[in-house]
Amino acid sequence: MTRFLRLATVAALALSVPGLAGCESDEPPSVTGTGAPALPGGVGGNAQQEGLPSPPPPLPPNPLAGKKFYVDPANPATQQAARWIAESRATDAQQIRKIGDRAVAHWLTAGTNATREVDALMTRAAAAGQVPVLVAYNIPGRDCGSYSAGGAASPAAYKAWIRTVAAGLKGRPAVVVVEPDAVPHTVDGCGDLADERYALLRDAVTTLKSSPNALVYLDAGHPAWVADVGRLAGALRRAGGDAADGFSLNVSNFIPTADNLAYGDRLSSAMGGKRFVVDTSRNGAGPAPGAEVNGGPSWCNPPGRKLGQPPTVDTGHPRAAALLWIKRPGESDGACRSGEPGAGAWWPEYALDLARRS
Repeated sequence: MTRFLRLATVAALALSVPGLAGCESDEPPSVTGTGAPALPGGVGGNAQQEGLPSPPPPLPPNPLAGKKFYVDPANPATQQAARWIAESRATDAQQIRKIGDRAVAHWLTAGTNATREVDALMTRAAAAGQVPVLVAYNIPGRDCGSYSAGGAASPAAYKAWIRTVAAGLKGRPAVVVVEPDAVPHTVDGCGDLADERYALLRDAVTTLKSSPNALVYLDAGHPAWVADVGRLAGALRRAGGDAADGFSLNVSNFIPTADNLAYGDRLSSAMGGKRFVVDTSRNGAGPAPGAEVNGGPSWCNPPGRKLGQPPTVDTGHPRAAALLWIKRPGESDGACRSGEPGAGAWWPEYALDLARRS
């Protein structure tokens, strides 16, 4: 499934991201603020005597260090390349392999036997000596009823479903991104069941973490959504963020990596030093300017974008555990304009344009 990103008032941003459009709605978010405090300062006994905070403790080793993420050989881009080879489109096939040869997350939604699906994926990844990245995306009221609307029919159904996901892991190494946009949507006032949603997310994090070797990252939106990172940190904690291994940023968005790293640092400080992962799948050219492009939201299938930095754990940034391709480049963000496929549908023409520009 694909993710969409809410418009944010640029003046509210601590980082300047010109022309950025946001998630799932064309309404500006109601959340504003000046962000979290600066990194703790003060060193040594004098700082303590003066009542200044101590420096944060050293970060433990990155749990993703040395990991290789799973590249599914049956992914849509690789299959598309094979079709184009058969149609004598060798140049296009070579371009689309820029996507097919990369590790991309596997999205889990309703309507599937999640235990069987996850177990099969884990088995293939283990045989390749790689670690799969999964996305749990089935929260009730998903996407606030916008292009990716849906999700479990009830809280009880969601709890049952997340346990089928965990059952498929069977203690094997995996990275799991939990519910893109669910926390920032809730902060932003989507619906009136915040307590219920936070409880479901806490349960999801706890359930997934019960599987040994699962690394869980609770989604935190993106730099242009919730400007007040202190408020966002509080929401993440209510949603189980302290029990998670960290948080994810920029899922399905186009914000440059540097901006995500800076925002992630601020949010990490507000979360006591949590590590984070960044979706770099389509952020090579940054966001499309303006609120609309060709009559549709500029966050939805914007033209002229590029692939971002390939997945890696060598981020050059102490708190960034990995750069990942969480959104599959070439899958539609939704039928935002006439003739565009629905959310999550493979769209070879869009994928090819992303690849050619990269």
